[in-house]
Amino acid sequence: MNYEDLLNKGIKELPEFISNKDRFEVPKVKGHIEGNKTIITNFNQIVDVIRRDEDHFLKFLLKGVASVGKKVNDRLILGSKISSATINQKIKEYIDKYVICPDCGRPDTKLEKEKDFTFLKCQACGAKHYTR
Repeated sequence: MNYEDLLNKGIKELPEFISNKDRFEVPKVKGHIEGNKTIITNFNQIVDVIRRDEDHFLKFLLKGVASVGKKVNDRLILGSKISSATINQKIKEYIDKYVICPDCGRPDTKLEKEKDFTFLKCQACGAKHYTR
């Protein structure tokens, strides 16, 4: 490839949106305990900020807090009493593993599936890391 082809390829692969990592702030969980259930009222807002597949995030969260749960409208209903601190910690673990680039520390990443493997591809620096 010559210089012009490489330049055109680079321009074509530029991300549409690169956020400022200083401003990347995931909202804390909002909700309440109702009987033996925990209701998270801002689940959609959290998913929107981290820009990840809702089902992938939900599966990780439910496994992390060892509870069953379901999404009803814009709320997440967990089948047991779980503190907001525990839920926020699991969200932070998800972000560290599936959102933040290990090389540049930016949240401008995408999850890409290749055959049976999932990679975290950074749109800012181009790094690619295998995730489990």
